[in-house]
Amino acid sequence: MDRKELIKKYIKFFKLKKHFEIRNSPLVPENDPTVLFTTAGMHPLVPFLLGEKHPQGKRLVNVQQCIRTGDIEEVGDTTHHTFFEMLGNWSVGDYFKKEAIEMSFGFLTKVLKLPKERLAVTVFGGDKDFPQIPKDSEAAEIWKSLEIPKERIAFISGGVATSDDNWWGPAGKTGPCGTSTEMFYWKLNDVPAPKEFNPEDDNWVEIWNDVLMEYVKDKDGNYNEAKQKNIDTGMGVERTVAILNGLEDNYLAEMWKPIIEKIELLSKHKYDESEEITKAMRIIADHLKAVIFIMNGGVVPGNSEQGYVLRRLIRRTIRFGRIIGIENFTTKVADTIYSIYEDYNLNAKKINLELAKEEKNFLKTLEQGLRVFEKLIQTATGISSKNAFLLYQSYGFPIEMTRELAKERKLKIDEEGFQKELTKHQKLSRTASAGKFKSGLADNSDATKKLHTACHILNQALREVLEDENIFQKGSNITPERLRFDFNFDRKLTDEEKRKIENLVNKKIQENIPITMKEMTLDEAKSTGAQGVFDSKYGEKVKVYSIGKFSKEICAGPHVQNTSELGTFKIKKEQSSSAGVRRIKGILE
Repeated sequence: MDRKELIKKYIKFFKLKKHFEIRNSPLVPENDPTVLFTTAGMHPLVPFLLGEKHPQGKRLVNVQQCIRTGDIEEVGDTTHHTFFEMLGNWSVGDYFKKEAIEMSFGFLTKVLKLPKERLAVTVFGGDKDFPQIPKDSEAAEIWKSLEIPKERIAFISGGVATSDDNWWGPAGKTGPCGTSTEMFYWKLNDVPAPKEFNPEDDNWVEIWNDVLMEYVKDKDGNYNEAKQKNIDTGMGVERTVAILNGLEDNYLAEMWKPIIEKIELLSKHKYDESEEITKAMRIIADHLKAVIFIMNGGVVPGNSEQGYVLRRLIRRTIRFGRIIGIENFTTKVADTIYSIYEDYNLNAKKINLELAKEEKNFLKTLEQGLRVFEKLIQTATGISSKNAFLLYQSYGFPIEMTRELAKERKLKIDEEGFQKELTKHQKLSRTASAGKFKSGLADNSDATKKLHTACHILNQALREVLEDENIFQKGSNITPERLRFDFNFDRKLTDEEKRKIENLVNKKIQENIPITMKEMTLDEAKSTGAQGVFDSKYGEKVKVYSIGKFSKEICAGPHVQNTSELGTFKIKKEQSSSAGVRRIKGILE
């Protein structure tokens, strides 16, 4: 079974279970600063898991493109990927634990026809620090009723404080959360699955996770039973396709193999030639695929946020290309990725131009690094941890490259010290990434609702003051402290224009205008003059928020009920975001 067939079967199965298929959301989230990228199908659905009514109903299904960067250093084994497609089905206040588990089991065994003898599951085993949340014996009993033997059901304890070990959430400081039950498949074909399930055995591969949201964490840190119980599930396309085709290595599956074969052709190395070659080819294939999808989402290489992650992925791709002896290769390998994912209509011409430019620039940086290396060793008897990390951080040298160069010159490297520096750097990076989860729409706070509403007023104020009805939102980022609003405009705003925009926004706030919401079809919304430029994400029904007669926009919410709740709006900064796009940063006082 190939990628397209798996997706088709999954969507069909859940449609028959009365789920509505929702669109694939953009990789760069709209109106949500809690993550740099869409990391799971549930992220665009956070407002609805928090209680907003979804216009398409309570049962939803889709395949979602995702990027996860927390495990970049892990890429290189058989299963980890930076970009992947996630199949998901959701119940937003409808069915719960029993039905969710039964549907998952039904799809695995009846549609995919996976043998029960190779399946095992984990369930939440309790957390001694949170005795008010019991172990999930209910989920275990449901699995037993489906003939999963007790030896194949593992209770995993702990994880509430860390959102790990069969516990999910909340997405922000507060909100819905709950236990999860994960499904595993024994991947070895020539060795029968052991009678007893050991989750620590890497031969058991996780293929599906059902999150059972039955609690709400409040601002005081208490976990209360939720009034609206939700189901959020996720199944990785890549892992599942590999399993269905009897492959123990994801990179041999059809959405990877043509990429690997192209790398083999260019490098004149074989994929299984050595552990080092295999790892390098996997990293190149993985990172380049992620790069293409990120770029297709409108991100360009840069020094902050999404642009920084993109640049890091490109540079790692090029560095590992040098290990297997290839340069100026990214666009050649990229062509195979465009063919595999033709259903995404990737902008190959634009992406290749940017890729080639970034590769050329980085190769120059590598050359500079080589010159720096030569200077460092002129009087040294070895490579210190500080200098090894300098080469890694500033010039993109992997430790393997520094080690190889040092070996040629019979020099020693303080690798232990380097690893300490690297661990400290990774810890800081992960802390920064984790910080992205502590604010924004995910916490549904009053502050973010106010700023989200202010964005709507600002959007219309820009059109009126600048006398341009073709101005549209190009993106936004909201935290409880400030809003960041991007819009299409080809020049810097004057001080007088900024003052007029600020005054108009505050005038509307002071007019005490009620905010109303109506559900309607997309065509109806457009016919009423509602603004909205992200047509690809909408379903059959949409929510339209109106601020009196001043503003009308298609939006998922949430918003305040009256403009009088907002306070005073101030523009703190206006600057360029990218070519033809300006950015306003504003606050409410």
